[in-house]
Amino acid sequence: MPLALFNSITSWFLKRRIDQIQEFVLDPHRVQERVLLELISNAKDTELGKQYNFAEVKNYQQFVRETPLTTYENFEPYVERARRGERNVFWHTPIKWFAKSSGTTNAKSKFIPVSEEALQLCHYKSGKDMLCLYLNNNEDSNLFKGKSLRLGGSKQLYEQNGTYFGDLSAILIENLPFWAEWSCTPSNKVSLMSEWESKLQAIVKEVKTENVTSIAGVPSWMLVLLNRILEDTQKQHLLELWENLEVYFHGGVSFIPYREQYKNIIPSDTFRYYEIYNASEGFFAIQDRNNSDEMLLMLDYGIFYEFIPMETFGTSQQKAIPLSEVEIGKNYAMVISTNAGLWRYIIGDTVRFTSVAPYRIKITGRTKHFINVFGEELIVENAERALEKACEQTNSHLIDYTVAPIFMQDKLKGGHEWVIEFESAPESLEQFTEILDLELQKLNSDYEAKRYNNMTLNKPKVHSARAGLFHDWLKHKDKLGGQNKVPRLSNSREYVEELLKLRDLR
Repeated sequence: MPLALFNSITSWFLKRRIDQIQEFVLDPHRVQERVLLELISNAKDTELGKQYNFAEVKNYQQFVRETPLTTYENFEPYVERARRGERNVFWHTPIKWFAKSSGTTNAKSKFIPVSEEALQLCHYKSGKDMLCLYLNNNEDSNLFKGKSLRLGGSKQLYEQNGTYFGDLSAILIENLPFWAEWSCTPSNKVSLMSEWESKLQAIVKEVKTENVTSIAGVPSWMLVLLNRILEDTQKQHLLELWENLEVYFHGGVSFIPYREQYKNIIPSDTFRYYEIYNASEGFFAIQDRNNSDEMLLMLDYGIFYEFIPMETFGTSQQKAIPLSEVEIGKNYAMVISTNAGLWRYIIGDTVRFTSVAPYRIKITGRTKHFINVFGEELIVENAERALEKACEQTNSHLIDYTVAPIFMQDKLKGGHEWVIEFESAPESLEQFTEILDLELQKLNSDYEAKRYNNMTLNKPKVHSARAGLFHDWLKHKDKLGGQNKVPRLSNSREYVEELLKLRDLR
């Protein structure tokens, strides 16, 4: 089939979904109620369904009374039983796949159930919707005249007790229909390679001769790959290699620290960036407009949403609310019930609503990745906005960073200690620190109050890390590539101490 015809047919097929998306945009609460009742009905005869009395639950209020909020630690015993091959524990169809995820560099792994329904009605459906929304906004797109460069996880799949586990990306690639590989690069064989350095070399070899029109992957690891490609091909920027490149679909970590570096290697005013919000537990939101930094919450993927206001999170007053009660501008911990058998599961991400008609969100951080040792309530969103300003004003670019508290000792006041690895460092680290501190005060009134006259917090202490420090740290933890993430903010000094120790070893 000629590529032009294939492009036209595929675009037409994907755009048919727009009417269904419009349905949940116009009537979100009814669609979410329908999702909840379908989930409950499907799982009423499972062990957890009987425990939570799903057969008698007819509405959201009853669901809340019968079903407790849960975390992975609470849910893990049921997961382990399902991994041993038990059926009908928390979902009515067999769970064959488990997405191995630690979220960050924590040693303890999670095994998130992935049902056939979750694969088809959430993960794969969202992939089509991502393209559908992009094509709807860009009528002149030639996306399918070339291939999509994808960068997934670096773990192969492992079998145990008749079930399989591995990175979500590996599970998705393993289950894709055979024809899907035609539109992607690298090949499935290379995509599923486990050793990161060998995989990088193999990807570069395959993709540099392809006609790549889109790229998709985690910004930090994708940047490593793209720079390796430029180095190998001796090109100044990617458009010299792939003249038809038109969009980057990114997610997994905030794009803010990497934005300028991508602009340098893709120097085009018409190139598009589309953010997505996906996780092992599900696919939640997609940027639905060009040149936006908000994402549309997708409400018909077999996921029912609730939200815990962060001012009460983890306290005795903690209470989840439905979508209909959220407010613009507030920070919420997200709670999901899914078509893979997660029930009122606290996923660990925090979001802020920018719109309720339709429901659009921004990711603000993690429930465990913030600093509140001194009442400053510093979140990832604050940190990255301040870093963006500091980099902009000092003509610097960063690669990675993490932040930890400096605890009070005797009469010494507390503070924050930053380890930042720069691609191009500022001429004056002192000036960078000054701007960072002032921007944090502008963004966060609690931080500003603690910094007033150095009342509680001293000025931040910033280390400029040696080149490759974060790479070496992740390698030491066997966490190179794919979906692994550096923890940005922590209330403990564990990560910072490890990094500083590793820095001093070389």
